[in-house]
Amino acid sequence: MKRTTLSLATLLVIVAYICSSTALAQNREWGVNRSIQKISDSVFRWGSDNQYGAYIVGSEAIAVVDGHYCPSGTVQWLKAELARRHDVPVKYVILSHDHPDHICNSQVFDDTAIAIGHRNILPHIVRENRQSMVPDITFDESMDILLGGVTVRLFYFGPSHSDNLIQVYVPDENVMIAVDLAKGKSLFPDYRDMDVHSTLRILKMLGNMGDIDVVLPGHGPISDQQNFRDQHRYLQALRDEVLHHMVAGKSLAEIRDIITLDEFSDYGGYDRWLDQNIVTMWDYLYRYREPNQRITEDEAVLCRQDVSQCRTADPPASTH
Repeated sequence: MKRTTLSLATLLVIVAYICSSTALAQNREWGVNRSIQKISDSVFRWGSDNQYGAYIVGSEAIAVVDGHYCPSGTVQWLKAELARRHDVPVKYVILSHDHPDHICNSQVFDDTAIAIGHRNILPHIVRENRQSMVPDITFDESMDILLGGVTVRLFYFGPSHSDNLIQVYVPDENVMIAVDLAKGKSLFPDYRDMDVHSTLRILKMLGNMGDIDVVLPGHGPISDQQNFRDQHRYLQALRDEVLHHMVAGKSLAEIRDIITLDEFSDYGGYDRWLDQNIVTMWDYLYRYREPNQRITEDEAVLCRQDVSQCRTADPPASTH
């Protein structure tokens, strides 16, 4: 009975969160703080609602990075602004990854531009029927785009925040556009489609990469490479704590009660997102490791009924 109550309570929390989030999205006023900010000679940051894309201007063409929230209307506004401010066309739209909040409405540039993304982005866009451009060109590891006097370099360093997230680098101006990887001191969001270990490797590499003066996140203020280091520190600590307690045989319910990570209480979203970070990290590590003793059939049934009861290590040794 206790397990059933726990599962029902968890379900009710999830349903309440979804309903409240949907209500907030429907009631909020979108696009009231739209802005374009010049970052360097060729790079501009645009966005609204604390979500940002970028665009790069050369003598022959413009490359726009990403779309925006579907209901915001900010991409349509951007298109009009680009026509008013610049006398060269939008030739490329670079899709940083498939998440809808970053690529929605990018199709407004279909009349002049082609879309570019990592090859892994295609099945996500097609399967989920994203409201966005579908890439005409995809690449595996890196690709250069020439805009006329300005080179834009696209990198895929491996799976991270998703299996198709890329980094957009303007080498002559030392600007890295790191949508949804440059999270800095933030716990948002969770790790549902993250490869945690690959992300740790990439964050460490970007945090120590030369010739980066400015980092442009997809959310939050303009930053620098400390952004990557701050996120690496938190992600590593969370991973190590959850794994430690899993190896010790703690259940997910116990781990959620034990872990506080108070040293990161100054990170944005600490009160709201820490628990979900723990749960999704646990899920990642549950699939990552194999305990010494195999799970019995009865334990597997219990685990399917209530995920918080899944055993992730050997049971305590008998004292008899």
